[in-house]
Amino acid sequence: MVQLNWKTALVTGSSRGIGRGIAHKLVDAGIKRIAVNYVDNDTAANDTAEKLRAKGAEVLLIKADCTDLDQVRGMFDKVKSDFGSLGIFVHNARPNPGVEPWFASAMEMTPAGLDAAYKSQVHTMVISCQACARLMPDGGRIIGITHAPGGKTGSWQPWAAMGPAKAALEATVRYFAVSLATKGITVNTVSPGVIDDSVINSLPPEAYHAIKDWNESGWNPMKRMGTPADVGNAVALLCAEEASFITGQTLYVDGGASVMFSEMPLPIQGL
Repeated sequence: MVQLNWKTALVTGSSRGIGRGIAHKLVDAGIKRIAVNYVDNDTAANDTAEKLRAKGAEVLLIKADCTDLDQVRGMFDKVKSDFGSLGIFVHNARPNPGVEPWFASAMEMTPAGLDAAYKSQVHTMVISCQACARLMPDGGRIIGITHAPGGKTGSWQPWAAMGPAKAALEATVRYFAVSLATKGITVNTVSPGVIDDSVINSLPPEAYHAIKDWNESGWNPMKRMGTPADVGNAVALLCAEEASFITGQTLYVDGGASVMFSEMPLPIQGL
């Protein structure tokens, strides 16, 4: 298991799903003080905090909307006040489908939807990286959770606003990777594939099961969907001391789905 030397971490959108999986893996790897950011579900946040405390971690709950830049700044002020410094920052939060008008096809998306997507990804990442530079005096790790296919494909139509926003997030990360390298701070992105207990669970049941069946049938070489723990393991690897020379990169955590050739499915190859 990866052993982390950093003392503190902040993970946005970590009361549920992928963010929660990341928070658990960081604590499992040795993080002693962790800030759990969430936007509205107090029950889920308290449950996550209770489980992390049971593992021996000190947990700071921070209720803040990552589409509101003033609240983002306040989140880092709270971390500074309570922790003094920060070792790891993971930006995972996004608006919930149905709450903000970003989850819509290309022909249905609106300027408001685009604003919500970009604020949650690009604007928040810029503010966060700048804040981290002041809170990471001895080096650190900054990781953005992306969906890299959104910057290359257009087949997931409800991602028409978030896909470009995620691509812009990845570009933002590369610029900060260069800017913060001399401070010993690495900045990377992790791109999960189809992950159970994530945004796909908010889809209608027939859509969820179609995606699950498609992955298990062989579109994903490992014939399964990923889990939040899979993503958390990848984040922990990038946070290790041994990863200090890895920066400005995107790590795919998708069971090999990103290397598949759509015109040549595995079943007809006997795999």
